[in-house]
Amino acid sequence: MALENRKRDSEKVSQKHIAHRKSIDTFRQRTSRYRGVKRHRWRGKYEGHMWDNNCRKEGLKRKERQEETTSSSSKPFSSLSRERGGAVGKGERGHVANLKRIQEALDKQVDRSNSSSSNVFARGGINGKDPRAAFKSSTPDNMAKCSDAEVSEADSEESDVSGSDGDDTCWISWFCNLRGNEFFCEVDDDYIQDDFNLCGLSSQIPYYDYALDLILDVESSIGESFTEEQNELIESAAEMLYGLIHVRYIITSKGLAAMLEKYKNAEFGRCPKVYCCGQPCLPVGESDIPRLSTVKIYCPKCEDIYTPRSRFQESVDGAYFGTTFPHLFLMTYGHVRPQKSSQSYAPRVFGFKVHKP
Repeated sequence: MALENRKRDSEKVSQKHIAHRKSIDTFRQRTSRYRGVKRHRWRGKYEGHMWDNNCRKEGLKRKERQEETTSSSSKPFSSLSRERGGAVGKGERGHVANLKRIQEALDKQVDRSNSSSSNVFARGGINGKDPRAAFKSSTPDNMAKCSDAEVSEADSEESDVSGSDGDDTCWISWFCNLRGNEFFCEVDDDYIQDDFNLCGLSSQIPYYDYALDLILDVESSIGESFTEEQNELIESAAEMLYGLIHVRYIITSKGLAAMLEKYKNAEFGRCPKVYCCGQPCLPVGESDIPRLSTVKIYCPKCEDIYTPRSRFQESVDGAYFGTTFPHLFLMTYGHVRPQKSSQSYAPRVFGFKVHKP
């Protein structure tokens, strides 16, 4: 019995002194075939280290030294060199020197660009243009960063100026190409020249005759005697007159055909509802009386109206499209009417539908 107890005690002692084979094999040895990359002893992840034996501090273990080096790598090189007291390896010195050279080159380039910009400001610009615009165009980075918003703003400014393109563009096409007037279609001159189609509009529009001449591009010598305020009133009257003519034109056969092309191209916008899947919409007004409400878009799939996305289209009068157009359009072109969506959103709480009282 005594011999058996001794054997059991010796087996327990041998089991206690058995070390893990993996830690013995990997200690003080390379754990990766790449130089400078080691496998972390505790986390088991591969890490790249820049060891410096000259900066070891007394009283720190291997794990603490490793964490200190990884945290100090995020510091700038100037503070790192100060903390180490100038004891930096040859590889680090070369890297810091390269960074300094790159920074000096960038500083020189910035100085040159600043000097060139100061010369441009001193001369008053290039070719009589704004010196700030000349400075922006002189740097290639700013040319690459030119956004589509600036281009669209420039296009809108050019389109807002009447008569800038010469006499080739008529007033109707100029008005329909303005930002915010994308819902309008171009009305034929023959339709406008027919007095029957304009019945009752002369009592609603001030300066009716002059506004009609402006729409039809008829030159009148009497308009030269007006002041600037009167000319502005005539222009606003022409816009209102064209809108009231437009609401009558789009319910004719030619007007419906012109609006059909816009509908196919989704120029009126798409339904924001999720289950409508981007269904093209039609413009509609909530009232036939001018200056009561703005234009909305009607979705033929969910049969509801929404506000246009563009803030410029929100200011258009809804009476210029009327309450009849979208429904007459779908009755005329029944093949474009979509099927109603069978899906609908059901609110749920923890997977259970909410009871509707």
